[in-house]
Amino acid sequence: MTDGFRLWIGMVTPLMLTLCIISCDEPDRANEESEAQQIVDAAILAAGGSKYENIELSFDFREHRYTASRSEGAFEYTRLGVDSLGREVRDVLNNQGLFRYIGGALTEIAAEDSIAYANSVNSVIYFALLPYFLNDPAAIKTYLGKMQIEGNLYHKIKVVFKQEGGGKDYQDEFVYWFNDQDFGMDYLAYNYLTEGGGSRFRQAFNVRRVAGIRFADFYNLKPSVATRDIQIFDSLLLNSGLEKLSEIRTENIKVN
Repeated sequence: MTDGFRLWIGMVTPLMLTLCIISCDEPDRANEESEAQQIVDAAILAAGGSKYENIELSFDFREHRYTASRSEGAFEYTRLGVDSLGREVRDVLNNQGLFRYIGGALTEIAAEDSIAYANSVNSVIYFALLPYFLNDPAAIKTYLGKMQIEGNLYHKIKVVFKQEGGGKDYQDEFVYWFNDQDFGMDYLAYNYLTEGGGSRFRQAFNVRRVAGIRFADFYNLKPSVATRDIQIFDSLLLNSGLEKLSEIRTENIKVN
């Protein structure tokens, strides 16, 4: 090492080092985001593509009938059920907010109940139509590399959300596994904070297409040991570190 080089090293300040670290990290981060975006775009195209844009959908989930209508940015989601008195209860979520009808009559509800019902309806539709919503403007996607699961290669994508536009649960974290061959979303994991928080892993089964759109049911699993690190859930799956809680079935699907 020459004296001149030693002198240059001695002149490096903490600020210069910080700027160097930031600038060096930026290309890697940009590449990860770009690759993640390409995989998500391919997955959405493979799952239905433009068919998601103008869609009328209905299905049964647990004890309710759901509908979803989307057209040019306008949307309306409904949940139809029956209360303990035998009255029809219909929740309608659209661009204007959440509206509850009991026995056909619009009913006033508390603000906190309105938020809870809206989140519940939106959550069911959100999961039913994945991966379509992963291109939401608030979604931040990162490519985590490839992983082999049960003889198939998967692209592993992490998704978090910006606070602005990310909704009430913007701090939730998600990881998705997309098949390298057909870009099917065969696995997903999420870390949530509501009601004390927790983490779950979903494994697709009964994959089918209705009117050209891919739908799947899921086994709902949780880690055998307490952990919120959802990025390792694929390893837990391969090492019997997950236990089944339930099955998530979307039934009687109709698409116009």
